[in-house]
Amino acid sequence: MNTAYNIQQHIETTPHGKPFTTAALMGYGARAAVDQALARLANAGKIKRLTRGVYVRPENNRFVGEVPPEPFKVVEAIAKKTNETIQVSGAEAARQFGFSTQVSVQPVFLTTGQSRRFHMGKLEITLKHVSRKKIPFPESKVGLAILALWYLGKEQVSSQTIGQIEKKLTPQEFEKFTSSKEYMPAWMSNAVFQHERNKE
Repeated sequence: MNTAYNIQQHIETTPHGKPFTTAALMGYGARAAVDQALARLANAGKIKRLTRGVYVRPENNRFVGEVPPEPFKVVEAIAKKTNETIQVSGAEAARQFGFSTQVSVQPVFLTTGQSRRFHMGKLEITLKHVSRKKIPFPESKVGLAILALWYLGKEQVSSQTIGQIEKKLTPQEFEKFTSSKEYMPAWMSNAVFQHERNKE
């Protein structure tokens, strides 16, 4: 089996801008051969090393040149390799629901894995460990809603806050949100209950 050839074929079918890890290519040969093949492709400009063990097939825009991948996509690739659950930070979740306008200059993500930091060019990316309970429904707006409320905290969450959440969710999503009290502390579920009573 020609490791270099097979890796090149694999990469040519990988979408531009989608990060991938060395671990995803280990089925093509020994670690040393895989690393050597990736190094050659990087030197040829076919791929770009983002951080340790993570690469991307560069995406170019005719107006702005090379477009770097979104940090979340890079973290997703790493999490897949390490079998972690990840989510945006509470601050970002709050921003997406209109509770804040702050945008972090240096991205922070939550993970069920170990806390750590790594660099992607000049960008420092932080992964912060939290319990799995703090990242419910990681790929849905329902999970983001609960995370946003965790970030706001007891003193800033009221029935009005829940009303704002409802406006951002579909009826089906909001129903799932209100029925997910096992992921909520008492103060959060009380706010949900009060909002439901106020609607009656």
